[in-house]
Amino acid sequence: MSPVFAHGRLRLYLLKLLDEAPRHGYEVIRLLEERFQGLYAPSAGTVYPRLAKLEAEGLVTHTSEGGRKVYSLTDAGRAELAGRDAELDALEREIRDSVSELAAEIREDVRGAAGRVRSEMRAAASRTRASEGSAFAEAREELSKAKREWKEQTRQAKEEARSAKLQAKEFQRIAQQVQDEVQSRFARGEWPQTVWEGLSGITAQLGDLVQGHHAKARAGAPGAPAGASETEAPAQAPAWARETAGSGEPARDLDRLLDRFRDEIRDAARDHGVTDAQLAAARDHLATAATRITGILHRRSDA
Repeated sequence: MSPVFAHGRLRLYLLKLLDEAPRHGYEVIRLLEERFQGLYAPSAGTVYPRLAKLEAEGLVTHTSEGGRKVYSLTDAGRAELAGRDAELDALEREIRDSVSELAAEIREDVRGAAGRVRSEMRAAASRTRASEGSAFAEAREELSKAKREWKEQTRQAKEEARSAKLQAKEFQRIAQQVQDEVQSRFARGEWPQTVWEGLSGITAQLGDLVQGHHAKARAGAPGAPAGASETEAPAQAPAWARETAGSGEPARDLDRLLDRFRDEIRDAARDHGVTDAQLAAARDHLATAATRITGILHRRSDA
């Protein structure tokens, strides 16, 4: 913004205001603000030092009224002002021009500020829309991901349930087969070979199920050979199961038989691992076998 008063012009205009009427400093400041239509208001630090300087030069004097200094023009001040009429006219035009210039600069500043505000508002709105769009897209992707994961988990749960059901049925089939075989041989009087071979059958077929489960896992695992079979050949009956000769002490032979049976199952579990489904099915099967064989022993004792 250009200066309102050129050098020395404010001094001249103060003489003009005091020539109109005696005034105190605050009134001089208010009149200047009015002449500039509120666009320019000099500070007390601008006006009072100049009034003091004019007084020191003998152009202005003051009196005190109510604690305020009221300044008025001296004869010397009027004499100086009288010879500067043309300069005063030019000063009045400068004031009008300054007012117009100040108003134009203010309007330009307002337009510029308003333009910046509009631009910032548009940019903020654009960022908000972009942010909302991005957040919506992310939420939609998260929802799709959650749906896919839920479907995959549901599929795996169904597959595991189906596999467990098939394994349970297979254990039941084996138990029934062993039961039928034990009862058949017992009816023919084949004792203790009946219990011996029955336990052998349980061991071998439980081993088949454990090994078959891990063969399936290996066949479906990454890096498995192409065309790998999901099942393996049934395990042969262990060597101890083919030792049918007794020692002549059936009770002792039965203890040894149970020890060998336990060791065989323990080794298979240690070598291949056991799933929760296999454990549950094996527990049911062994409970059934124990009940059947105990029943056989009871009937043999009763006989």
